[in-house]
Amino acid sequence: MAQVPAVPKTTRARHLLRARLSASPTPAAAMVASERAALALRAACLRQKRAGQVTFLLPLVGPDQVGNWGAVIDRLQATLRAFQRQRNPNWSAAICCQERPDIPDDPRLTFLRFTDRAPGNDKWRKLRMLAEALPDLAQGPGYAMSFDADDLLHPAAVDEMLSRQARGGYLAQTGYVMDAATGDIALSARPSVTAPMRKPFWKLCGSCCAMYHDPSEPASTRFLAEMTQHEHRMFPYLAKLAGQDTAPLSQPLVLYIINHGENFGARRGRTGYKTRFVQRYRITDPDALTAIRRDFALDRARDASTHR
Repeated sequence: MAQVPAVPKTTRARHLLRARLSASPTPAAAMVASERAALALRAACLRQKRAGQVTFLLPLVGPDQVGNWGAVIDRLQATLRAFQRQRNPNWSAAICCQERPDIPDDPRLTFLRFTDRAPGNDKWRKLRMLAEALPDLAQGPGYAMSFDADDLLHPAAVDEMLSRQARGGYLAQTGYVMDAATGDIALSARPSVTAPMRKPFWKLCGSCCAMYHDPSEPASTRFLAEMTQHEHRMFPYLAKLAGQDTAPLSQPLVLYIINHGENFGARRGRTGYKTRFVQRYRITDPDALTAIRRDFALDRARDASTHR
């Protein structure tokens, strides 16, 4: 199963307007599965309870699809260590892959074996499996976030989400993009007068959206299973259609690493513009760079990869 194409922007606007004008909108015939699931969640009028944990869903590329499985595991372990450094311990993470990776002995980490042998890119099928497992993975209401197994989370991320209790969830408007080939780091954020070509983080990286999820509500699980079949640029639209508007995170809390050799985008030949983005908006202040490297433990991640 391939990634579901994005809905045209004009169609999105029309569907959002129709949903806002109708007290109980019914799905249009031309709607895709994610839009129908969004309207079903909207109709369920989900009453948000206190979120008690954040659940991360990690689809891990299989060993037969990469050139260096050991390097993939190094990056996964760096991602998991970033979870373990969270100031708030109320998180869990599930990793879905054909082969069980070497992961820390931590009860908050779960492995789901992927047995579907259908040819083609299986990332989307893994994400569906992870999302559909949420009623078993989450002990109660919380936030669910699809997270790439080579990105890094700031230690304050889980604490911010659970302290603020944002209705609907969170969307990363800001974040960092690091070019592993050069070590340069850029800030991703909304365009401004001085940086008109800058892009918000959610347009660049899939580890960008944490949606409120109640495992006792089937419509909530179905929505996440369908939402994650799209590229991340569809997430804000689908959240709005579901009546689950997201709040921006208060600071850059995710670091996206490109050009490390096994990026998903690189396998599709789509990292060129991101490389240029890093060069255009790279951070040059030495104190800022020192703080970023400290917060995301970048030197430790590099050393672990070098000495494997």
